[in-house]
Amino acid sequence: MVRIGNRYIGDDHPCFITFEAGPTHNGLEMAKRLVKHAAEAGADAVKFQIFDPERLVADKKMPFSYEILVDRESGRLQRVEEPLYEILHRRCLSRDEWRELKRYSDSLGLAFFSTASFEEDIDLLVELGCDSIKIASGDINHHPLLRYAARTGLCLQLDTGSATLGEVETAVDLILTEGNEQIIIHQCPSGYPARLNSINLNIIPTLKRLFPFPAAFSDHTPGWEMDVAALALGANLLEKTISEDRTTPSVEHCFSLEPPEMHRFIQTIREVEIGLGSNRRTLHADELKQRNKIRRSAWLMSDAKAGQHLSEIDVEFRRPAGGIPPDLFDQLRDRHLRRDLSAGARLNLEHLSD
Repeated sequence: MVRIGNRYIGDDHPCFITFEAGPTHNGLEMAKRLVKHAAEAGADAVKFQIFDPERLVADKKMPFSYEILVDRESGRLQRVEEPLYEILHRRCLSRDEWRELKRYSDSLGLAFFSTASFEEDIDLLVELGCDSIKIASGDINHHPLLRYAARTGLCLQLDTGSATLGEVETAVDLILTEGNEQIIIHQCPSGYPARLNSINLNIIPTLKRLFPFPAAFSDHTPGWEMDVAALALGANLLEKTISEDRTTPSVEHCFSLEPPEMHRFIQTIREVEIGLGSNRRTLHADELKQRNKIRRSAWLMSDAKAGQHLSEIDVEFRRPAGGIPPDLFDQLRDRHLRRDLSAGARLNLEHLSD
């Protein structure tokens, strides 16, 4: 179990729902609108991505391919390609803008965290009072960055992406050696959007068996079927990307939730959570009441006299329950009646001798 803000994340707590707005804004004002949508929908947190594209991308012409939604009705996608530098540049905010965005998120009661790319980004997140730091899947082997982030003492969320389990274990060990046990491990399929054969939700129970930390699912698929499945498999945190318009011709928009869908997404997750219940067999009061209507107890088929043994009495097991049940009847055959009873009476324990 770990803590983000005033919420605990773990098997004994409600699933933590994060809306990812980092890749789907093009500046402060749109970022603030997405924060507002997330808060109104009832999310627990909003997430962004802090980076300096000038430092992060050495090859400014390095291509990056993804799909965009070109026809809303048919769902037809089109693959496009552009320099990664350009993608990152249009959603880069200044330090003052990050401060304003964090204050705005705080005012709406949302936990705020971000992916960090450099040590200076981590310093900024600490200064802002960020609730958690995320490490991108591409940085799972960036051991200096992991160590620096771990030393903050903040909850660290690890995207695993294409990492091997061995690389995840190494990353976790590095964080632990810095004295930080606040770790959440994400199953994060690659692809924009992710293909079904890459989602591999069955790794979630494996992560929970291998590591004593909450497991999460970062969803890169349209809709929320995969999120429901991840929840059923034990995910303690769900991260879903949001967008003002899924047809925006940029990365990650095509599989994002739009404002009218955000509340329904959260409502669905909460309803499924209730339906999943617990791993213990429990019966509610309504179930117990209904059970008595359909179960049976012993009813007299003829008159019976005081002193008769139960084995001598003509009974039939009929509905409703409330008297001596069939599974207890044989154990009581040597008991005798305390008083006379008429045919049609339900046989109760108080009718029998000790």
